[in-house]
Amino acid sequence: MSTHTNWKDVTMPQLAESLVNATIGKWLKRPGESFDAYEPICEVITDKVIAELPSTEAGVMRDILAQEGETVDVGGIICRIEPVQAVSSSADSRVAQSHIASTNVTASNVPHDQSGNSARSIGTLDTQHAGQQPMANRYSPAVLRLSNEHGIDLLNVQGSGIGGRITRKDVLTYMEQSAAEHVAAKQVQQPSASSDTAYHVPVRNSGLHLAESSRIPNIVVEGQTELGHGETFVDITPIRQTIASRMRQSVTEIPHAWTMIEVDVTNLVLLRSKLKDEFMRKEGINLTYLAFVLKAIVNAIKDYPIMNSVWAVDKIIVKRDINLSLAVGTEDSVMTPVIKHADQKNIAGLAREIEELATKTREGRLTLQDMQGGTFTVNNTGSFGSIASYPIINYPQAAIITFESIVKRPVVINDMLAVRSMANMCLSLDHRILDGVICGRFLQRVKENLESYSLDTKLY
Repeated sequence: MSTHTNWKDVTMPQLAESLVNATIGKWLKRPGESFDAYEPICEVITDKVIAELPSTEAGVMRDILAQEGETVDVGGIICRIEPVQAVSSSADSRVAQSHIASTNVTASNVPHDQSGNSARSIGTLDTQHAGQQPMANRYSPAVLRLSNEHGIDLLNVQGSGIGGRITRKDVLTYMEQSAAEHVAAKQVQQPSASSDTAYHVPVRNSGLHLAESSRIPNIVVEGQTELGHGETFVDITPIRQTIASRMRQSVTEIPHAWTMIEVDVTNLVLLRSKLKDEFMRKEGINLTYLAFVLKAIVNAIKDYPIMNSVWAVDKIIVKRDINLSLAVGTEDSVMTPVIKHADQKNIAGLAREIEELATKTREGRLTLQDMQGGTFTVNNTGSFGSIASYPIINYPQAAIITFESIVKRPVVINDMLAVRSMANMCLSLDHRILDGVICGRFLQRVKENLESYSLDTKLY
């Protein structure tokens, strides 16, 4: 009969570089059950992955010290096992640990235990082959996030981790070296810069349409009354009251649904970079991406006129004119002045309307006429760096669309990775009038219109 002196403690392994604890999900072996070497004995849950914890050697489960649902610090004892061969060599243990480390999770690209502690992903790796897979192709979430944010091809990064694995430090080092090389190359090329460089204007990662630095709202409090501990009353302005009333009416009476599509706007970015300076000299106003977006939306509405309609209890009224309501935010409110007969304007004309209405909104010069007659609303939430949003329909219209921030991302084209300028477009729809099929086709048409822009596209 075995004695307790032969029992071995099993501890919580460090499943990731920054992991300090993990939770016992489910025990796969109960006291008295036997198991072979590398056979899972329990499931371990972290905030990033669920992994099976295999035994380092064959044996019998004895004491379970951590119960299911209990969180245990890394290194804490979770159970005790009795090895089949009490005298197991330390060399065998090291081999087992090395094997276990190679079976770490890959399905979610969670970093693996560099100290050789054991963890294996559920149903992702064949343990007989896992040890042969190069560590260099396994990336931690931190590494993937950095590469995505900065458009880095990880194949160009030299890994310094175990098995050539790329660490966060490797990526940062690569970025510093690339930046230094870029500066040096720019200094060399500067004397011979030509007009062609206008096509290589960098794209901002977020807030692409921000024309000025953000300002802090100036809220005037009248009759301020302290409630204690810093609480104050802020008087509701009439415009805020109106916005609240209309938003409540919209969400109460209109059954909203929401959908989104991703658009490759690389050609649009190149086109605007080519034309914006000349347009500024000729027209004296900024040529924004929004003018191109409005044109693409208007042309899509021409193909799907039901998008330009309102609900009238016993009928649906499809509007003949396309009057675009343009959501323009100020420091303490949002207004929706209308570009009337937008379907009769070219891109340059839309740019002028945008400039005029945005200026009047921010200067408080909008008239009632400027606000009336809208049939479809466009919101430029990308100007704040947003990449997805759920807009509320401008009552009683049938839909509202948002143009989100343009960001550079790696995209698979013809089975190859390419860095492209991408943007999302989000559509909220009145489900009494519109359904998924028609809205999906409408968004697809908007996408096609935006992606069809080229360097030959005319503004006038």
